[in-house]
Amino acid sequence: MAGKRMVLEIGMGTDIRGQDYTKAAVRALRDALWHNSLTITRALGVDIDSMRVHITIGVPHPELVDKAQVLAVLPHGTGEVTVVEGGLEIPTEDGTGATVMAHAAAIVRLDI
Repeated sequence: MAGKRMVLEIGMGTDIRGQDYTKAAVRALRDALWHNSLTITRALGVDIDSMRVHITIGVPHPELVDKAQVLAVLPHGTGEVTVVEGGLEIPTEDGTGATVMAHAAAIVRLDI
């Protein structure tokens, strides 16, 4: 990925009862992105959609995350998603389910 690294945003998301890894991943990325207002593109005089965002999601079972749904969260720019082993899976007391915790890192790059 070319461009200068401008921003690192991090977040955490969960699916309390459904064991839905994609839902937890989407929530983690939203947590990372929705607590920020990036004005750097305006300050630099570049188009906001010129941002390139590399998203890394950490969950216990990476193969269970739908990358397209995670990528659809991006409000601007283009992106790519990598899912790695990480996060947490916390079993219920009776062992019949689990809470899934996902972590997200979004690195924003711009050509300046």
